Amino acid sequence: MKITVVGAGGNVGSTAALTIAQRDFAKEVVLLDLERKDGEKTFYPSKGRALDQWQTSPIHLFDTKTTGTADYADTAGSQICIITAGVPRRPGMSRDDLLSINADIVKSVTENLVKHSPDTIIIVVSNPLDVMTKVALDASGLPKEKVMGMAGILDTARYRAFLAEELDISPKDIQALLMGGHGDTMVPLPRYTTVAGIPVTQLIDTDRLNEIVERTKVGGGELVGLMGTSAWYAPGAASAQMAEAIALDQNRIFPCCAYLDGEFGQKDICIGVPVKLGTGGIKQIIEVELDADEQKLLDSSAGSVRSTLEDLKRIMEK
Repeated sequence: MKITVVGAGGNVGSTAALTIAQRDFAKEVVLLDLERKDGEKTFYPSKGRALDQWQTSPIHLFDTKTTGTADYADTAGSQICIITAGVPRRPGMSRDDLLSINADIVKSVTENLVKHSPDTIIIVVSNPLDVMTKVALDASGLPKEKVMGMAGILDTARYRAFLAEELDISPKDIQALLMGGHGDTMVPLPRYTTVAGIPVTQLIDTDRLNEIVERTKVGGGELVGLMGTSAWYAPGAASAQMAEAIALDQNRIFPCCAYLDGEFGQKDICIGVPVKLGTGGIKQIIEVELDADEQKLLDSSAGSVRSTLEDLKRIMEK
């Protein structure tokens, strides 16, 4: 099993690569990123990070070989590709600028990956995630089950971590589900949240649970406020967990950004829903029952994603 991580000179990509290596389910992880120039000096961040990671193999006891490159030809034959490439929003940069730049990056990355690995499975981590997943799907020409976005696992992990802290219990015992777009419009579902099989609504009062849900929705922003940059440990680990489920045909049930063609009343959109992950990618979209309020929240979240897609279309048509 060969897995490529694009954008691996950055924190999210390098974390994903190292997590995959430490779990030791792949033969090779290729870290790909651009060369960096500083005056007369050229730096190779992906090669440096790959070498640094490989030198931890005797300590962490893994056999997965980590190699770095700036050449897509070295990714040939990758069964799974994780895209973390993109730019953060900088001072003076408009939302439209960010959207256009990252869409161009994701499109180019996807085309280059598929050129060398035409049967690969793509996991998108770049933001805005739901829109970038659709960009990658359209650019790849791959079947819809082979292109997905990482968001729900990350958001659910934050939600479960906050609940574990509130209840003073192990996060291992918490199961939860979130749906919708990645961001403020995500749809946590307390009705589908349990602690060792016990509904969380029996353990936390409604007002406090709502506060935790709201904290989950802005979880990424909370970290930016604390660190001055976006998170990388949890996003990297989440994408690695998806890769593991696919590589080992685990048939894990995860919330992932998937292309919908009528499911949950949504068409021609990539958005977070529960899926079964295994060999070949998304084996099944699981249509859980939503009550009227939950469906309304999901529709609203999908509307927000569609609005961003329309913005991108407008920008690209200029």
